[in-house]
Amino acid sequence: MNKSSFDTEFDVVVVGAGSAGCVLSARLTENPKVSLCVIEAGGRDRNPWIHIPMGFGKLVPDPKMNWGYATEPEPGLGGRTVNWPRGKVLGGSGSINGLVFLRGAPSDYDEWQRLGARGWSYDDVLPYFKRMEHCVDGANAWRGTGGPMTVSNIKRPSKAARAFVEACERLQYPRNPDFNGERIDGIGFAPLNVHNGWRRSTAVGYLKPNLGRKNLELMTKTRVCRILFDGRRAIGVEIERDGRIQRIGARRELVLSGGAINSPVLLLASGIGPAAELAEFGIDVKHDLSGVGKNLQDHYQSSFTFKTNATDTLNEAVMSPAKSVKLALEWLLRGSGQLSVGATEATLFAKSSPSEPVPDIQYQCLNFSSDGLQNGLHRWPGFSFIFSVCRPKSRGEITLRDAEGRAPPRIRANYLTDPDDMRVMLAGFRIARQIAATEPFRSLVVEQIRPDPDVTSDEQVADYVRKVGSTVYHPCGTCRMGEDERAVVDSELRVRGIDGLRVVDASVMPAMPSPNIHPATIMVAEKSSDIIAKALMN
Repeated sequence: MNKSSFDTEFDVVVVGAGSAGCVLSARLTENPKVSLCVIEAGGRDRNPWIHIPMGFGKLVPDPKMNWGYATEPEPGLGGRTVNWPRGKVLGGSGSINGLVFLRGAPSDYDEWQRLGARGWSYDDVLPYFKRMEHCVDGANAWRGTGGPMTVSNIKRPSKAARAFVEACERLQYPRNPDFNGERIDGIGFAPLNVHNGWRRSTAVGYLKPNLGRKNLELMTKTRVCRILFDGRRAIGVEIERDGRIQRIGARRELVLSGGAINSPVLLLASGIGPAAELAEFGIDVKHDLSGVGKNLQDHYQSSFTFKTNATDTLNEAVMSPAKSVKLALEWLLRGSGQLSVGATEATLFAKSSPSEPVPDIQYQCLNFSSDGLQNGLHRWPGFSFIFSVCRPKSRGEITLRDAEGRAPPRIRANYLTDPDDMRVMLAGFRIARQIAATEPFRSLVVEQIRPDPDVTSDEQVADYVRKVGSTVYHPCGTCRMGEDERAVVDSELRVRGIDGLRVVDASVMPAMPSPNIHPATIMVAEKSSDIIAKALMN
């Protein structure tokens, strides 16, 4: 392609102003000599519910904020489809998530290195975890202060969360005062990326304070249609903005930060991916790269749901105008209460077997109950807890539905198709039953709504897990980092076989971190910003 046909050019173009893209854009433009444009398909994060932590329940059902993806019928779930919310707004999924801020076990990142991600061991990434955060409890060997992401503790945990923690302690699970410290095993209250009661997305923490920089341009409500090439080099993108097609040039680097779904979709629609799949759509193959869209991983959860005699559940606040006003005042005046909390208040990391080297099951206690956020909360006082396999072995894929990548892609998560994942879920169910039957949690329960007490055999439990479960909203791995032939990017996040093109987001993770993946996504962007900044100096 002739470079003179560009409408405008920048040194760096970042596709996607989500959790990773906001970090990259802010860090790279610290150098005033680097011009950068970041392009976001969604709009600005002006919806007030984005900034109220408990507002995520209002955002997920909103098609203006959410791409609204769904899986294909899942063979491991009896043919059910699963809704996959993804943020379509500045800050990406970090603007609509449940705000739980857990890095994972140190061994998670040592596994990345073992799988071929050289330079991404725990010792390598720890400095970036520390650089990103402002830990309200202060800095130590594992924690940082002064960073853009405030990580704070829940000021007033609910009765359900306190009872959940005490019940787990009575079951001999050790109390963990800091899940982002030396270890993840045990029970404790969940850390949140909340600053004085307000959500701290990467849009708020990184990008927006720096939008006044002359070398930084933000485009919102702009769709990136395809990558543009000069031979084997990516040189820009074609965009659709206000009904017009434009071409934006990237003189030095083009970086995809669209997330685990949209980054592989853009690669595929641009001719980078498995040649046979691209040929089915008549797409001109720029580079046969078999791993694009493969290695898809996600946490799948099942749940226990209860009616309660507690008087502080979010369900009640929704039903009572007086309680809603009280919660609002508590949040506005003190930055505390239920509105300052996301989805999870307490979490437990446990082992399915004593022989496991690190915990392989995560539990999350929620001070509300529902049959899915799209359906709203139950109209009675209730709470719940969920459990999931920390490092599932099942792998899925993302493929195109149309040649241009306009239609939602085909998402096959393949939940529970590896037998070991069901083994761990069965163990998780048994532990969940123990927690529900242990004081003081048991005394808060008026009625166990699900599972039915008659669900006892392995076959019945497996059937329940398949029927009552969903995503924990953590898709990753679809542009895997590594050095083998099926890796999409190398250890410096460069797309293998194409010059000038990188991917920086959750899609590059070779394997899932044990818990919520938002901090790991930010860490990937922080480390990548140093890698790219160094390359730009050459």
